[in-house]
Amino acid sequence: MTQSMTAFARKEASYSWGSLSWELRAVNHRFLEPQLKIHEALRDIEPIVRDKLRSTLSRGKVECALRFHADAGTAVIEIDQQRVASVVKALEQIKAHSSDLSPIDPLALLHYPGVQKSAGIDTDAVLAAATELLDATLAQFIEARKREGVELAKLIEQRLDAIDQIVAEVRGLMPQILQAQRENLKQRVEQLGVDLDPERLEQEVVMLAQKADVAEELDRLETHVKEVRRAL
Repeated sequence: MTQSMTAFARKEASYSWGSLSWELRAVNHRFLEPQLKIHEALRDIEPIVRDKLRSTLSRGKVECALRFHADAGTAVIEIDQQRVASVVKALEQIKAHSSDLSPIDPLALLHYPGVQKSAGIDTDAVLAAATELLDATLAQFIEARKREGVELAKLIEQRLDAIDQIVAEVRGLMPQILQAQRENLKQRVEQLGVDLDPERLEQEVVMLAQKADVAEELDRLETHVKEVRRAL
């Protein structure tokens, strides 16, 4: 079945601990190129997402976004002290080779990956729910591609029908075209006042007919049309 390279799908679900939403959108691309935007607290799901995309899709530049909102009653933000220490150390090493003497901004530290983590939530349960919701989103995404593919196939079929009609018309006109060339050559000879041997004139007509004969090209075009129909 023909499938479109472009598609969009979105799924959202609510749970006792919060809500999750997946968004998938794709545009045409020669290879599969996933672009993930995963909520910081659920980065562990990235390998699973990539595996599922590779096993389901073969082409396309695919944007895949996971949003996670924890309920206020269950979400407790904790700071990963080891992660903070490693980030601060790295920043100090950078500053040692820089002219920037400004102090490290604590608020900016909170935005570094892994510094914040949610406590009071069963992360395994969230990841399991996110994986299940991803499967549903991918199924919706594939269906969208199939629907678009059906419409694209119809458009392609219409164009193939038009090509078939044009080829048939050209084949039907070929005898008239050759006869018109024959008459045109005779008129030119008469206008020039050249006394051309009838046999030589017929040879010239045959040569013109061979040059104007597009039967081979029409056959090749019909073969291409058949191959496209077979691919559809």
